[in-house]
Amino acid sequence: MKNVLILTYYWPPTGGAGVHRWLKFVKYLRRFGWEPIVYTPENPEPPLLDPSLENDIPQGLTVLKTRIWEPYSLYKKFVGRPPDKGFQAGFLSEQKVPKRKQDLSVWIRGNFFIPDARKYWIRPSVKYLSAYLKEVPVQVVVTTGPPHSLHLIGLKLKQKLNIPWVADFRDPWTGIDFYSRLKLTRAADRKHHRLEQQVIMQADAVITVSHGMKIDFRKYRQNGIHVITNGYDPEDIPSVPVEPAGDFLITHLGSVNADRNPHAFWKAVSESLQENEPFKKHLRIRFIGKTDVTVRASILEHGLENYVELCPPVPHEQVFTLLKQSRLLFLPVNRTPNAASILTGKLYEYLAAGRPVLGIGPEDGEMARILEETGAGRVCHWDSPDRIKSFLEEIFEKYLAGQSPSIPVNTENYSRVELTRNLAKILDQTVDLL
Repeated sequence: MKNVLILTYYWPPTGGAGVHRWLKFVKYLRRFGWEPIVYTPENPEPPLLDPSLENDIPQGLTVLKTRIWEPYSLYKKFVGRPPDKGFQAGFLSEQKVPKRKQDLSVWIRGNFFIPDARKYWIRPSVKYLSAYLKEVPVQVVVTTGPPHSLHLIGLKLKQKLNIPWVADFRDPWTGIDFYSRLKLTRAADRKHHRLEQQVIMQADAVITVSHGMKIDFRKYRQNGIHVITNGYDPEDIPSVPVEPAGDFLITHLGSVNADRNPHAFWKAVSESLQENEPFKKHLRIRFIGKTDVTVRASILEHGLENYVELCPPVPHEQVFTLLKQSRLLFLPVNRTPNAASILTGKLYEYLAAGRPVLGIGPEDGEMARILEETGAGRVCHWDSPDRIKSFLEEIFEKYLAGQSPSIPVNTENYSRVELTRNLAKILDQTVDLL
């Protein structure tokens, strides 16, 4: 067994999308000759908790923890957020915040906490891990971000110890959808780009979750950039068949911020309800996760409050049962310049659930390509309520006729086991090249 040290901010019992990727890699790495060692904060600021994810942690795994100081308690006090409420990334606001306070807090966050609010964990982590690695040698270090402060820990370990290092980007850095909203000064913007360039150029290998992100990173380097998408874990799929609900249930899983608010979808649903009496009788929409105040306002604006159920986040162990209960799975992506390369983690669990998928976003983007190659569904543009309504009617007619949904094909490559196999190959290549 070769040892790999994995630096991740998100680790069980923290829940949410940021945990799953490396939790699943860690779960399966031993099959491919790698013993993982995880380094994570002792006292993180989690967006939510999901203790059920601890069931995926391999027995005997070494998990190193040190304390971290973060300024989120000051932020919560400033904007009037309860201390026990988790901090929401991606500008998702479940409650209204006074605009002046919100603007000021964003300006402070963007210009004083570079690359992010976890920057104060960099120096103590480098000190702690430098001592640890002298006692417990590893063949390679992996950092996963965001938060991109983790990459700066990896960068400094590389410079100090000359140890092989792989940087994994679950989301872009300066290409993230909300980057333009950070109210950055020119100096802060230059610093973000400079740090991003240092990380991408000095890492021995870089991993991204989409081809679009890989193309963007080629402005810094041509070689050594790999794509490993997110995926689904076959062991999460219930062994007992789950029958779909009796009504025409549309489900969205995960958080929805203002940039993801599907205005055309609400319009299409509203029109279908007015024009189609059976649709009105059978329709039920379920959003599972945190929703922005603008989303709730849109639901009320279109008179859909009696059809839309807003549910809190659920433990991940319940996800596939809820997806399989549905007749249609809904997946809008942020309406931002990088939308064509957005591939959310839930997409792959949608595929594994075997239910039709309606995506909202670029019709020529990577999500559209995957839905087309697997036969899982269709992507409609943000401004295409007529195309959305047409697809809704198509799936609804099959529901009325009692027809079973088409099963997506060619999904095996998105299994977490196969993805971990690909990761192990990259780790092997990184070590062998040095």
